[in-house]
Formats: sequence, C-alpha cells, structure tokens
Amino acid sequence: MLDIGDEAPPFELPNQHGETVSHSDFEGQRLVIYFYPRANTDGCTTEACEFNDVLSTFAARDVAVVGISDDPVDDLADFAADYDLEFDLLSDELGEVATLYESYGEKRMFGKTFDGVFRNTYVVGPDGHIEAVYEGVSPEGHADEVLAALEPVDAVH
Repeated sequence: MLDIGDEAPPFELPNQHGETVSHSDFEGQRLVIYFYPRANTDGCTTEACEFNDVLSTFAARDVAVVGISDDPVDDLADFAADYDLEFDLLSDELGEVATLYESYGEKRMFGKTFDGVFRNTYVVGPDGHIEAVYEGVSPEGHADEVLAALEPVDAVH
C-alpha cells in the first residue's frame, strides 16, 4: 500500500461515458479513489450505492469521488445507469493504475487464481499527496467511514 504523505500516482482513464478523466481534473481539492473488483456484483453495488447516497455531503466538503475497476467502459455504463450513480467510474482494464496504487494483483476465488483489483481506498489531498489509506475494506458502511474521517474543509484551515 502507498503510505500517508506519498505523492498520489497520476492517472488518466475513461469513465462510464468514454470521457477521459485525469488526476489533474481534481487539482486543489480532495479526492476519494476507491478501487473495487467488479461492477454489478453484490459488494461492489453496495459500496457504489453508499458512496452515491452521501455524494452531496462529500461535495459540500469539496471532496470528489471516483471508483476504479478493471471493467470495460460498457460494463461501467450499464452499472452507473442501473443504479443512477452520479460520480465517475473509471475503466482500468489492464490494471495499470490499480497497480500504481498497489491495488491490483493475484487473487484466489473458488479455487482459481487470477489477476484482479483489490478493494482499497485512498484519500488524496488538495496538494496531491495521500491523506488516508483503507486496505481490504468491507463494502458495507465504507462510504460513511471515509466521510466520518474527513473533517469539513473549514475545520482543516
């Protein structure tokens, strides 16, 4: 895992609309980057919907949210549409950005070994450095956990 204080690796990935989203789009504001294994699975749906439910509170604190998986753009488009998700889901099909964030690698499930995305979350500060790290998170309640740890912007100054 990256450590608090590390510079957040840059990224440039397509979102669910096929539009390019870059780390520089969030310069000067906090950014929650959550990595999730697979769109439209139970845990990933729970996590995405919970982030979506509190998105306005994140926004009120000048915090943006993006989800990153190795799903193709079309799958992300369906996922976002099915659940009315109002934040960017980014497609990292080769796992390159997830690898930079130490959130991609060998996994085992049902007796099979494969490469995939680990469920980790990073909070990147306005200066581009990691402010918080959540490794191997549980999807249920995670959005509230991250939100609770973020002080309102006024309290930071």
